Amino acid sequence: MSRTRTVRAVLSAPVDIASLAAFRILFGAMMLLSALRFWARGWIGEVYVAPSFHFHYFGFGWVNPWPAWGMYAHFALMALASLCIALGLFYRLAASTFFLTFTWAELCEKATYLNHYYFVSIASLLLVFMPLHRAASLDARRDPSLQSPTAPAWVLHALRLQLGLVYLFAGLAKLNPDWLLRAQPLTTWLSARADFPLLGPFLASRAAAYAMSYAGALFDLTIFPLLLWKRTRPVAYLAVIGFHTLTGLLFPIGMFPWIMIVATLVFFSPSWPRRLFAPLLARWPALLPPIPAPSQAAPSAAAAPSAAATTPSRPLLGRLSFAALCAHFALQLLLPLRHLLYPGDSGWTDEGFRFAWRVMLVEKTGIVEYRVHDPATHRTWVLHPSAELTPLQVKMMALSPDMILEYAHHLAADFARRGEGDVQVFADAYASINGRRNQRLIDPTTDLARVRDSLLPAPWILPHADPSLR
Repeated sequence: MSRTRTVRAVLSAPVDIASLAAFRILFGAMMLLSALRFWARGWIGEVYVAPSFHFHYFGFGWVNPWPAWGMYAHFALMALASLCIALGLFYRLAASTFFLTFTWAELCEKATYLNHYYFVSIASLLLVFMPLHRAASLDARRDPSLQSPTAPAWVLHALRLQLGLVYLFAGLAKLNPDWLLRAQPLTTWLSARADFPLLGPFLASRAAAYAMSYAGALFDLTIFPLLLWKRTRPVAYLAVIGFHTLTGLLFPIGMFPWIMIVATLVFFSPSWPRRLFAPLLARWPALLPPIPAPSQAAPSAAAAPSAAATTPSRPLLGRLSFAALCAHFALQLLLPLRHLLYPGDSGWTDEGFRFAWRVMLVEKTGIVEYRVHDPATHRTWVLHPSAELTPLQVKMMALSPDMILEYAHHLAADFARRGEGDVQVFADAYASINGRRNQRLIDPTTDLARVRDSLLPAPWILPHADPSLR
């Protein structure tokens, strides 16, 4: 048997489906809550309907919000898909619909980028291919032939690895001078929480910033192996609860802490829901089909061939599926490392910063205005983005060179539509990172209207004066 076939056989081994069904239910419930929260806080109108211009991810300029009624219908469909995932109703269709609607909404506006949005997109894509509806689901109730007490091991390992990579790369990203030697950005953030009940005076101290910086790095770097090891798993999960609850209370990072607390339950024994909900399952055994007891009598040597001939072998993970799984995790390993291909600090340049689990590393402020010059008439206009963009868009654009470039292209196209001719667009952009003084972010002599957006290093982004950020 080849090594690949051996790995495929290991990944095909059956594991108790109980914890995977629980993951499906909890994930769907959290996504339903997230969609309803987004709607209730008026963010659909604020983020997608009100702005006349939207920032796009590279290669996704064709993705734009629907008209107002369409965006509300879009989020209603997303909420319905979340509910169906939790219930296990039309599961494959629901998971596919949720992935498409959530990711489309995420791609519509770059200014709203958050790491946990990216994680939700990845997790929901994985769910499309995972048979998590074979227990504790309405699908299995409708069609008993779907029911199964087990699932292939690759499902469990894939979810654990995906979560583990989030922690691992978040920890590696914290091994930098700002985090370890200057306790930034926590010094800045915690000093603003002096009014926090009971802990306020301590949080505002430098000692707290250093303690939490080192504790955060240690947590992220060690929590994955500690969750994998049975002996340390209970204590590690208590640390997960404590860490994410504290960060959720102290910092405005949305649903991410609560999603991670719920998702990390997948590291426990696959049978934990059977033990925790034993009274419920005794009353409604159809929720989770029981694990078949192993045969007590082994067949004799003489009978072995006939037994093997009549017992169907376990389905092996297909070559194409195995290749797709390997490709997915190869991408998940490479994307967070791509910042090494760019000069300077990714927190300053933003090159390779997104989709890399560089979580809570930067406190950045900035300001930008544009000079539009018509070489033919020698006329110059000074434009402030706040005249067109929302406060969130202005704030995020001032920190992100790629967004500054995209808006410069928008201004050039707008002037062309108005018949002003072939104009030049320059940006006066200043930014501060992790408490340092303001300095220019963009070369003010570069005509951004002539710069093509690409994934290559951008020479028009000025290097930071601090050697530690070069």
